[in-house]
Amino acid sequence: MGDPAAIVLCTLNAKYIHASLGLRYLLANMERHGGADLRARTLLREYTIARVPQDIVDELLALDPAIVGFGVYIWNVSQTTEVLRLLKAARPGLKVVLGGPEVSHEVEAQEIVRLADFVITGWGDVSFPRLCRALAHGPQPLMKVIAGVQPPLDEIALPYAGYSDDDLAHRLLYVEASRGCPFKCEFCLSSLDKTAWAFDLDAFLAEMDALHGRGARHFKFVDRTFNLKVEASVRILQFFLDRMSEDLFVHFEVIPDHLPDRLKEMIARFPSGVLQFEVGIQSFNVEVQQRISRKQDNDKTEANLRWLVHESPAHLHADLIFGLPGETLESFAAGFDRLHALGPHEIQLGLLKRLRGTPIARHTAVHGMVYDPAPPYTVRQTGVVDASTVQRYARLARYWELLANSGRFPRTLALLLQGPSAFAAFLAFSDWLWSQLGETAHLSPEQLVDALHDYLIEARGLDADAVRNTLCDDYLASGARARPQSLRAVLPAQGLPLPRGGRQRAERQARHVAPGVD
Repeated sequence: MGDPAAIVLCTLNAKYIHASLGLRYLLANMERHGGADLRARTLLREYTIARVPQDIVDELLALDPAIVGFGVYIWNVSQTTEVLRLLKAARPGLKVVLGGPEVSHEVEAQEIVRLADFVITGWGDVSFPRLCRALAHGPQPLMKVIAGVQPPLDEIALPYAGYSDDDLAHRLLYVEASRGCPFKCEFCLSSLDKTAWAFDLDAFLAEMDALHGRGARHFKFVDRTFNLKVEASVRILQFFLDRMSEDLFVHFEVIPDHLPDRLKEMIARFPSGVLQFEVGIQSFNVEVQQRISRKQDNDKTEANLRWLVHESPAHLHADLIFGLPGETLESFAAGFDRLHALGPHEIQLGLLKRLRGTPIARHTAVHGMVYDPAPPYTVRQTGVVDASTVQRYARLARYWELLANSGRFPRTLALLLQGPSAFAAFLAFSDWLWSQLGETAHLSPEQLVDALHDYLIEARGLDADAVRNTLCDDYLASGARARPQSLRAVLPAQGLPLPRGGRQRAERQARHVAPGVD
């Protein structure tokens, strides 16, 4: 263990813009729980899942480490497995340690576990440094699979000094004021937690102040239940209110049916564009909620969402999941329409995934759940939804991202969704678009403009001039500068203006709702 890079902490992020909070926790705790000598010889290396595995291996081997620790998640397990296979083939004696949610459950069934030397399940903040110390100084560990120690939070060093200046300038900063979740929603790994645990708030806010002092202005909280304890929520919001600036942006995940007046009063003090709230609705179907152990007061949820949309300055991002046990397409459509009528700025349409270790597995036989055996283990069919309907929904969800959540077509979307059911209207368009294009990816804004033009006029019979003018307004507001075939008669011949409002909104949304967060 004599080289400077004796230990390398590594993960493959979904995108460069993501910065691994988990690895930075391990790095921050290496001295406290492993020793100063190990901390001095530990490096952090992040890659993306788009990188060629052999290139990653070559870079890691060039560091000549004795131990490599990989953070393994549902979005990177396939690519990490290939990296590990190449790494062990080139250096069989290299000690490889795995950790992360994907390898914390059902470990005996995983190829990546077979290839590794050690696996730490659960929390690794303390256990990974201790394992490295044992490998370096003895006694050698006897077990391959090690249950991670869950210490009191005050024994965990906070990781935020591990964000570099380059991270602050170019990447999302993930932070957490608490861990765990008291709720038992069976599709979520947090359902295995007994409760939620809060970090010392004074210490946490001191770290946030240091980040802010270094220039950080975008903070994405990964707490599952930011508004669980209102006293702490109010203090955190006050912290950011005291440091208000035009470029400040803060993202929280909130419980939809818990928004007391004190919290509303604090939220209302913020200017527009600063707060983004992610609200997991998942389903409005009471029977489905009960089946998956999800406690949600739908009436309170609806009232709180209405307040957030119409009376608060927050940007509201709401989630729905299709494919839950017993949820039909008709039931999901009713929930979508109920949510859409409330007017959230974004509706994220997800497809159920059977995450390793989650209790949702208990419904497999009774409700005919069939999942893809490969990551991310999405549902293929259920007892009440056949495979073709799941595929149909998946196409709809992709088109919804391109048209609705992109922020490019707000006026045109209002035309498209007219009728008794917004979901039915969009499903009809999705089916038509698939029949015309046969793909859901690599579609340019201009292709979408022309498709919307043809559908609204020819299939829906709307007034041609009204459709073109609406599309033209959206297209110009988005900042696009090409000339779709359908709009050439109404677009200015030269010098297309570049209004920035819609484009900025779309860019901001894309940065802050991207998947692949640890």
